[in-house]
Amino acid sequence: MSDANMTTESVMVGTGALIESLLKGDFICKTTNEDAWRALQSNATKDHIEQYLNQINRTLATAAEGEVYFCGYQELGDAERKVVSAQFRDVCQSLTPLVEWLVLVQEANGADAPLSQGVPIRLTELQTRIEDTPAFREQLAKLSQYRLFGSTSTQVDNQIKLVFKRLLELGYLIKPNQDKQIYIATGKLDYLYEVIRFIDETEALNLEAQAESSVQQDLI
Repeated sequence: MSDANMTTESVMVGTGALIESLLKGDFICKTTNEDAWRALQSNATKDHIEQYLNQINRTLATAAEGEVYFCGYQELGDAERKVVSAQFRDVCQSLTPLVEWLVLVQEANGADAPLSQGVPIRLTELQTRIEDTPAFREQLAKLSQYRLFGSTSTQVDNQIKLVFKRLLELGYLIKPNQDKQIYIATGKLDYLYEVIRFIDETEALNLEAQAESSVQQDLI
């Protein structure tokens, strides 16, 4: 068998599941699926997937300087614009609770930078810090009641578990070991930051600053 045929076969192996994952709306990064992410580091694999996606008017898109992969539309007709508009609306409606959660986690953990892909969150430690700080408890109570999370509980334990459960469902976090309360941030958060920056630049909403300012005011 020639080297060219062997290369073609190696590219074909495993790309079916990868393509299905992309078409399902998954965000592929080193944290969520390291094998798929490493496969996408190969130009041959990317070209093969791109050729397939182009046949159905899709394209392999990236975020976070190529660290996150997802599926986008190659060309936008009326039908595609409606889908993209609906997706963008969903993201925009989720921005405020997500940004407030990100700011809360950063402040409660005393971190210098916002949460990003690969960073672990130890839920038990975070919950203890929130319970020990009235301003953090108020912030959690407020954001947990947003429609995105929909908590009706007055208990920190119930509120935080519901928020993390929802973030798992949305793909912003993964929980590698079901027996441990340790969560890992995914590349979808880095994609979210790019959406926020885009909105800030085009509409001057400055959502990150607004959310951080509101938390700082609560702490005063």
